[in-house]
Amino acid sequence: MTDHPISLRNSLTGTKAAFIPLDWQDGSGIPEGERMVRMYVCGPTVYDRAHIGNARPAVAFDVLYRLLRHVYGESHVKYVRNITDVDDKIMARAEERGVPIEEITAETCAWYQEDMAAVGNLPPDAQPRATEYIAQMQAMIERLIASGHAYAAEGHVLFSVDSYGDYGKLSGRSVEDMIAGARVEVAPYKKNPMDFVLWKPSAPEQQGWDSPWGRGRPGWHIECSAMSEDALGADFDIHGGGSDLMFPHHENEIAQSCCATPGSGFARVWLHNGMIRIGGQKMSKSLGNFTTVYDLREHVPGEVIRLALLSTQYRGELDWTDRLAEDCEKALRRWRKVTEGATPGTPDPAVIAALADDLNTPKAIAELHRLAGEGDAPTLLASANLMGLLTPELGGWEKAPEAEGGDAARIQALLDERAAAKKAKDFARADAIRDGLAAAGVEVKDTAQGAEFTLSASFDAAKLEGL
Repeated sequence: MTDHPISLRNSLTGTKAAFIPLDWQDGSGIPEGERMVRMYVCGPTVYDRAHIGNARPAVAFDVLYRLLRHVYGESHVKYVRNITDVDDKIMARAEERGVPIEEITAETCAWYQEDMAAVGNLPPDAQPRATEYIAQMQAMIERLIASGHAYAAEGHVLFSVDSYGDYGKLSGRSVEDMIAGARVEVAPYKKNPMDFVLWKPSAPEQQGWDSPWGRGRPGWHIECSAMSEDALGADFDIHGGGSDLMFPHHENEIAQSCCATPGSGFARVWLHNGMIRIGGQKMSKSLGNFTTVYDLREHVPGEVIRLALLSTQYRGELDWTDRLAEDCEKALRRWRKVTEGATPGTPDPAVIAALADDLNTPKAIAELHRLAGEGDAPTLLASANLMGLLTPELGGWEKAPEAEGGDAARIQALLDERAAAKKAKDFARADAIRDGLAAAGVEVKDTAQGAEFTLSASFDAAKLEGL
């Protein structure tokens, strides 16, 4: 099948095992030329700018997409990432701004695509929008009602959790534990507090569609089940998303999909990426550390953001710091210098092996450092390209700007003052100058002949004034 078997840790089983796509399994009967690896990843709800946490699954699963294409062939992988364009948050934002919902979703969807391209992600093979699949959602809901797994009540349709004996197998919690630990909407029309909405009524001024249960809109969970089934079939290989989606979103997807198509297994392998912290703290608007990709891109190149997001294995928690970004920028500058003018060769087997081991990107990055140290430009370039790094599309930022006369003179004067402060043992002033120059994007290197400087792509002359 392949010289590079892939192993993935399946959240459903809690174990890491060899990944064998359904079409490649014994008895599939599918001709080799028609076999496909199928992957679905939960995409954005388009009402605002994507934050750095939204970028992490996009980057992680883009690397997996690239690896699968490398191993199985580009024409044998189908990657679907949805767009949720019907949601209460979207309606609230449209009302707040006094514009049509379609204007909000079109604008924010374009922002998302731009940000994801800026950090090096390939476009998925399909990006279905929820509003284009209302008919499929309604058909799935009707199947669930007909089979006794859902019921209509007061304009709502709800999934009956009691009807699915395996409910909770993904998160590993009992229904009782879920009720105790979750904010469950209490409603008189629910048979069980954990029953979740498949369809809900819309007020006249709200977004809605006609249905057998009255004018309304779909619940969030049914959207992904309907879109993934339409794009990939009732059984497919991989479902990815953030660990915060495991319950209730992914748990509910499994329940409604398996009940809507008896005998199907829905997604066979579940992958969940860890969350992002900012400087050791949970990212939160109330803490003032909420960071969008767009804002970050103003002073951190997209390629640097990508490498930083890959610096920790996808399953682990990642702590975003300025130091992390600086280290990634230095590494990329070095790699781009080594590979300047080179033509990609063949990816290094050690890099492929690291990625094939449940996307062990830290190990793969260590191998890139090794290749750079060995000066093997063609192999380094091909290996980095496999991870979406050192591509022409992400390049150009590393070209350091030239300091103009006034800036150059000011920087040199500060370096002279720093040297004098060190000689006078005024280390506090010397360190203050060094830190101030670094904050302005001036990289200083001390040599036997004195201090030398270069400007980073983020150089800001205005920040020199305070020094």
